[in-house]
Amino acid sequence: MSIVNTPSIHEDKIDLARACIEHRATWMALTFLEMKKRGLDAEGITRAAVRQTGHIHGGRIRENTSDPQDMRTFSTAFLHEDGRKMFEIDIVEAEHDHLKAEFHYCALVSAWQKLGLDEDTIALLCDIAMDGDRGIAESMGYTLELGDTIAKGCSTCKLHFHK
Repeated sequence: MSIVNTPSIHEDKIDLARACIEHRATWMALTFLEMKKRGLDAEGITRAAVRQTGHIHGGRIRENTSDPQDMRTFSTAFLHEDGRKMFEIDIVEAEHDHLKAEFHYCALVSAWQKLGLDEDTIALLCDIAMDGDRGIAESMGYTLELGDTIAKGCSTCKLHFHK
């Protein structure tokens, strides 16, 4: 497997936001690795914390969604314009009962690559980070299915939110 993760959009505001995301991902990875080194349940602890963060963000998104039962309104609140640029997201399908999106770049993966982490660790950290999005989905009353991921060497991350 070989991870290819190169942004094509470069704007000052977007690059700054990506740097903030990389900073967060660096904290996450180093905290995870330190817990693992100390013999703690690094994966379980990190997953629980990230999922809880997703629930917090999901609650905020739900409050700002005019009709939480309509995934088109969720799409607008969750995948706002700057977020779509940061992760280079294509909304493949946005219907009342489901949302499919493809991410073409990931700042978190970029951070983990800069740390020199091996690809298996990057793939695991990616799946843990996706617990945040799973938590958002749960807060909205949805399910998130994760398909391909950049962290696993695919060209995109494929997310499918549905009821």
